Amino acid sequence: MVSTSIGFLISDISRLLRRRFDERARSIGVTRAQWRALTTLSRHEGLTQGKFAELLEVEPISLCRMVDRLEEAGHLVRRRDPSDRRAWNIFLTERSRPLLHQLQAIGSEVVDGALAGLTDQERDAVTAGLSRVHQNLSTLPSKDLAFHG
Repeated sequence: MVSTSIGFLISDISRLLRRRFDERARSIGVTRAQWRALTTLSRHEGLTQGKFAELLEVEPISLCRMVDRLEEAGHLVRRRDPSDRRAWNIFLTERSRPLLHQLQAIGSEVVDGALAGLTDQERDAVTAGLSRVHQNLSTLPSKDLAFHG
C-alpha cells in the first residue's frame, strides 16, 4: 500500500507541477511541447534530430514539425552535421535565450510555491530522497521495472 501511495503522490505532484508551469508558460506564449523542446535543447545543444526525438520521447516526424515551428519563430537553427551529411544538428539561437531565462524563472517560482512552508533542511531532505529514488530507478534493470511495475 505504501509504494502505491508514494507512486500516486509522485505522479500527482508531477502532474500539478506541469499544470502550474503550463499556465504560466502560456502567459508568455509558449506551449508545453515548446518549453520541453527548448529546455531539453539547452541541456544538449547540437543534437541530431533523431537523438532529440529520443530525448523528448516523440516520433521523429512530430519533432520535425515542432522544430519547423521553433525555427520559423527564430528560436533554433538546423545545421548540417559535419560528420554525416544526411543528419541535421539543432542549436538554440540568441533569440531563444531570453525566453529560456523567463521559463527558468517561472520554473523556480513554481517549485518555490510547491515547497512553501518547508524548512531548508526539509527541502534538502526532499531533494535527497527524490534523487535517490531517481538513481534507483535509473539503475534498475528494465525487466525488473516491468515485472514489478
